[in-house]
Amino acid sequence: MTAARLRPLLTVVVLAGAFVLWWVLSAGSEVYFLPPLSEILDTFLDTWVFERVAEDMLPSLARMLGGLAIATVLGVAGGLLLGSVPPVRRACEPIIEFMRAMPPPALIPFALLAFGIGDGMKVFLIATGCIWPVLLNTIEGARVLDPLLRDTALSFRMTRKDRMLLAILPTAAPYVFAGLRTSVPLAQIMMVISEMVASTDGIGYSVLQGQRQFAYAEMWAGILLLALLGVILNGGLTLLERLVFRSRWPSGSSVTS
Repeated sequence: MTAARLRPLLTVVVLAGAFVLWWVLSAGSEVYFLPPLSEILDTFLDTWVFERVAEDMLPSLARMLGGLAIATVLGVAGGLLLGSVPPVRRACEPIIEFMRAMPPPALIPFALLAFGIGDGMKVFLIATGCIWPVLLNTIEGARVLDPLLRDTALSFRMTRKDRMLLAILPTAAPYVFAGLRTSVPLAQIMMVISEMVASTDGIGYSVLQGQRQFAYAEMWAGILLLALLGVILNGGLTLLERLVFRSRWPSGSSVTS
């Protein structure tokens, strides 16, 4: 069996072993905030498989994906412009460096004043936290455009729009996905923080309410759900990346970043 085929099997074995160890060590636990895994799983099935999907899970996913979509569109568009126009990039670099150094949670007071406690505040915070990896990676991808490809585009007298879409964007695509791999976990983090600070629904809100109401099995069930969502989102992004590059390079050549 090759290493590539062995890796998924090894991952499953390690995860299964970790859950078995957790089950054994937590069985009969008398620590009130560390309930047995069996109780957590029962609560997970009762709470998240049916009862709270529409009430808490779907609103959280909508906020996270909405903020991530806004960050992706703005980050890719801004990155292509800044990466392909050096004078504009040099002029904007100090502002970008200043803004990306600001921790996104520091904007929570402003977001509350500007948007209230509704979905707008949460989407704003998620987009603000996710945009920088996409923007910076897209800038770098646009900067490394092959000179031969650039000269070819110029020789065909392609418009700036066509050069962006047909030459620069395909070159920057691996960098965009590299930025997204960083932005997706950030989106989940900002979703949880925003829902814990000011919300009446959502997974983050549910986890915090479980802690406040001493419903620790419910709290851990929410944490387990967040971990599963992170794995699913990361796997979905990896699959999307493979599909995009497979359709562009059907010969099977790999793209790494």
